[in-house]
Amino acid sequence: MDIAANQHIFITEIAPVDGGPTVAIKDLFDTDGVRTTYGSAIFRDHVPDATASAVSRLEAVGYVNIGKTNLHEFAWGITSENEHYGWVPNPRAPGRIAGGSSGGSAAALAAGLVDAALGTDSGGSIRIPAACCGVTGFKPTYGLVPLDGCFPLAPSYDHAGPLARDVLGCERMMAALVPGFKPAEVAADELRIGVAWTGSAEPLVCARVEEAAMLLPGARRVDMPLPPPAAYPGFQREAAAVHEPLWREHRELYGDNVATKLQRALRVTDQEVERAARERELYRERVAAAMEGLDLLLTPTLAMVAPPSGVGDLALREEMLRFTLPWNAVGAPALALPCGPAEIGLPASVQLVGRPGDDALVLAAGRALEGRLA
Repeated sequence: MDIAANQHIFITEIAPVDGGPTVAIKDLFDTDGVRTTYGSAIFRDHVPDATASAVSRLEAVGYVNIGKTNLHEFAWGITSENEHYGWVPNPRAPGRIAGGSSGGSAAALAAGLVDAALGTDSGGSIRIPAACCGVTGFKPTYGLVPLDGCFPLAPSYDHAGPLARDVLGCERMMAALVPGFKPAEVAADELRIGVAWTGSAEPLVCARVEEAAMLLPGARRVDMPLPPPAAYPGFQREAAAVHEPLWREHRELYGDNVATKLQRALRVTDQEVERAARERELYRERVAAAMEGLDLLLTPTLAMVAPPSGVGDLALREEMLRFTLPWNAVGAPALALPCGPAEIGLPASVQLVGRPGDDALVLAAGRALEGRLA
C-alpha cells in the first residue's frame, strides 16, 4: 500500500527506518516533540514534552517508532471514522471499517507498513480492529502495561497493549512493555478450554471459531454470562469525568459522534452509577464461577466480519462490543487471533481469554492454536 496515498492512517510524518523492528504508535500516547492529537481537533497543535512510558519501553529495546496512527476521536468509538483527521481505511477489505479505536494501528499492520503497533483497549479497541483487519491483538491484564502519558477514556477499563502480525510479535512486545515478562510454553492438548457465544455469531464466523476450538482437544462448550446493560453507566460516568472540563470550554470542537456519547454520559445519575458498580462486581463473581475447572475461554472476537464503512459507530457499537467489553469489565487478558475466511471472504477472529494475571498462558495457547490454524 502506498503510504503517501494513505496519510489518513498516519497523522505525523513517517520517520526514516534504521535498525530494529518498526512500530507505529496510536496517537493517544504522548511522544516528546512529536504532535499528539488524541484524535481530537482540540489538541490539533499539541506537542508533548515527555514520552509515554509504554512508548519509551519499546524504544529502549530497539523498536523504531516510525509514526503515529489515526484513531477514533479520543479513543471513544469502534469504527475509527474520525471526523477531524479522516476515516481509517481497511487494507484487507476496502469499503469496510478498520475497527476502533486503534484502527490506524491495525491498518498499518495489515498494509505492511510496520512490524508492530501499540494500541489501547477500553472495550475492545485493540481486539476489534485486529479482527476487522485480520491481524493479532492482545489486551493484557488490567494495569500490567503502564498508561502514564496516554489520554484516558474510562480509567478503570483502560488497557494498553500490542498488535502484531502473529502471536510471537505480541509476545516480543510484551517482553519490552512489561519488565520480567517471559513467554510460556504449554501442552495445548491438556488445556481445559470453555467455548462460548459462537451461536450468536454470523454463520461462517461461527463455523471458523468452532473449527478453531476443535483444534484444541480440551475444548468444551460452557455457559458464560455477558455483563448486564446496567453495568455500563459506570463506564459512562468515568468517561464523563475525563471530558467534562474540556466539554465546558471546547464543545464546538467535538465531533458529532463523540459529542452524542458524551451528552448521554453526562446525563447518567448517581443512582445508575451505584447500581453499575454493584452489577460489575457481581459480574466479576459470575465470571469467576463460570471459569472454575477451566484454564481458558474461547469465543468469537466479533459476531461478524468488518462491517461496511459509513454505517456509524452509534449503530454498530453495541453489537461489536458484545464479546470484547466483558474482559475490560473483568480486567482479564484477551487475545484476538485471525482464524480463517468467513462471510464474503473476510477474516473471522477467535478470542482467547484467561484469568487476570494469566497473560503468558493466553499468549502461549494462542501461539499453539495459531500453529494449528496455519
